[in-house]
Amino acid sequence: MENRTITVVPYSAEWADTFERLAGIYRAQLGHLISGVEHVGSTSVPGLAAKPIIDIDILIQTSAGLLPVVAILEQLGYTWRGDLGIPGREAFGRNADTAPLDGSSTSWPAHNLYVCVEGCVSLKNHLQLRNYLRQHPEAARQYGTLKQELAVKYPNDIDSYVEGKTAFITGILAHTGMEADALKNITAQNKATK
Repeated sequence: MENRTITVVPYSAEWADTFERLAGIYRAQLGHLISGVEHVGSTSVPGLAAKPIIDIDILIQTSAGLLPVVAILEQLGYTWRGDLGIPGREAFGRNADTAPLDGSSTSWPAHNLYVCVEGCVSLKNHLQLRNYLRQHPEAARQYGTLKQELAVKYPNDIDSYVEGKTAFITGILAHTGMEADALKNITAQNKATK
């Protein structure tokens, strides 16, 4: 993981609006190639403090459907970065702030874009955590407080920030029924590498 300054800010309703605008572009451009577009991560939970970066999962039914999606996303101004060590989840970086290129020259807010195979552990992780936090405001408040504390403690160390959230996240995922092997993999993937 790369080093960058970590900022956690209060929830903004603009995040949901931005997601809907972006999702509309992906749905229009990818159509039948995808089975859905999900707003995940902390910006998808009303009231939750978050890094102001929208996380988006585009869903495909099988990995066989990936390459046509990659080709269109590249036309929209994204670069395919591979799975970054997380099977079933392909990451995409933006070539410019105007990606996705929709003809409007809009400078879009920061967002992380992933293409996930339905049923993969990463997608289950994202959806189960999001849904739990949406349904349990006290847990969301605790998670927001933890993230704010970690951002102060590790302002320039994203690896330690992510690792510091892992026990909280895996605790929720265990409570929601995620398998032990999947939890072990999530913990390993979130381990800070120094």
